[in-house]
Amino acid sequence: MKKIAPSILSADFSNLAEQIREVELGGADIIHCDIMDGKFVPSITFGPIVVKAVRRITKLPIDVHLMIKDPDNFIEDFVDAGADYISVHQEEVVHLHRTITKIKELGAKAGVVINPATPVNTLSDILEYVDFVLVMSVNPGFGGQKFIESSLKKIAELKKIRDDKNLEFEIEIDGGVSSSNIKKISNSGCDIFVAGSSIFGKDNISGASKELKKLVS
Repeated sequence: MKKIAPSILSADFSNLAEQIREVELGGADIIHCDIMDGKFVPSITFGPIVVKAVRRITKLPIDVHLMIKDPDNFIEDFVDAGADYISVHQEEVVHLHRTITKIKELGAKAGVVINPATPVNTLSDILEYVDFVLVMSVNPGFGGQKFIESSLKKIAELKKIRDDKNLEFEIEIDGGVSSSNIKKISNSGCDIFVAGSSIFGKDNISGASKELKKLVS
């Protein structure tokens, strides 16, 4: 099943509970939380306290994308806050298998993320252990960026590996996803679609969620 994951990075935090309810009404499957520390990426967003607040607002799974230095030091905090999915960057984690194992042992689904300049083949030895792979289709750090077209090839490559090796990881995309490109992203083999400004930047948030959901159904 294809899943829509609205990113609250683009939400109005003064009205966060209502905006999350709007995406729920629009058929959202997952709530995506982008965690940035101002070191791994230029921006700073929020930490476990906000994730804990989101957990009180919604029963949907919470997907925590850690764009931070030394993510191993914070995984347990985010699981305790209510994260159901946690992903870490291949570019940052030194002992990736150990980190993925730790996430799973704490009870969350474990994912690995690759930046636009990172090739899929760097994941060859970890794919059998992860629950999902997150392909960044913009350079991480800011919302509202333009989709990088070469990401489609990465998705197709991951799907082929999954099919050829009979693996079960899901493929997630984050960055520049909109109603104008979500169908071709889906056709490339993507399973989970993170969308920020293309949902929360619209006047009708639930309607925008419904539209994206319909396009990949």
